[in-house]
Amino acid sequence: MSNLTWALLFSASAAGATAAQTNYVLGAQDVITVVVLGEPDLSRKYTIEQDGTFTFPLIGRITGRGLTLRTLEQELRKRLAGEYLKDPQVSVSVEAYRSQKILIMGEVLQPGEYQLTGDMTLLSAIAKAGSVRSTAGRDVMIVRVPAKRAGENGNTPSESEILRIDLRELQAGNLALNILLQDGDTINVAKAQSVFVSGQVKSPGAYAVEPGMTVLQMLSLAGGVTDRGSTGRIQILRTVDGKQKELKAKLTDKVEPGDTIVVKERIF
Repeated sequence: MSNLTWALLFSASAAGATAAQTNYVLGAQDVITVVVLGEPDLSRKYTIEQDGTFTFPLIGRITGRGLTLRTLEQELRKRLAGEYLKDPQVSVSVEAYRSQKILIMGEVLQPGEYQLTGDMTLLSAIAKAGSVRSTAGRDVMIVRVPAKRAGENGNTPSESEILRIDLRELQAGNLALNILLQDGDTINVAKAQSVFVSGQVKSPGAYAVEPGMTVLQMLSLAGGVTDRGSTGRIQILRTVDGKQKELKAKLTDKVEPGDTIVVKERIF
């Protein structure tokens, strides 16, 4: 392989790592690609073994678990320099993520466990889970277990951190809420409180409700009133103190979670 080809490979590897992997902390079973410029015998894939180390030519066993890619690059340069190579240029990237996982639960289309890849954010994790269901509410709760890095002594703190994210604000473009995820995070997308819309509407069913929403807004979510329906004959069925009440409703009336809106037929 020519020096030019190796230079291009080195540049591509370094750029790829910088784009999405800079903060990723390596762990057991991760597969990495190491490129040492001008040294094809050293440049290949390596798997970090269960004890957190891997075998590198000339050097022997070297620890990868608990290190970022940049830190591992520095360690490899230091170990190769002097005795083996003069001013070695080393690039490390992740070939396959296998060590770190997150759990996504609640109102997503494909809940389950997912590999944590590179600088994965909350939005990218939700996208991996197929996006949120129509029944999703505003609240996303992230339970974060304290991380334990390689080389630390003592016990990992037992208290988990709970982060609450407003999904509506995040979807509206507040990227400050699009936090980076960590190994072991559990993400729960809460179910929205709902109002059931029935009777003479085009798409009867349960719809997510937010504070301050009106009868008109709920009817819009249900596709609007049918040709046979009357906006002057609307009832709200509401449970108050354990008893169901029937309330005559106007389009401007505010609804409450658990309400049932009934649109009756017009009287001809």
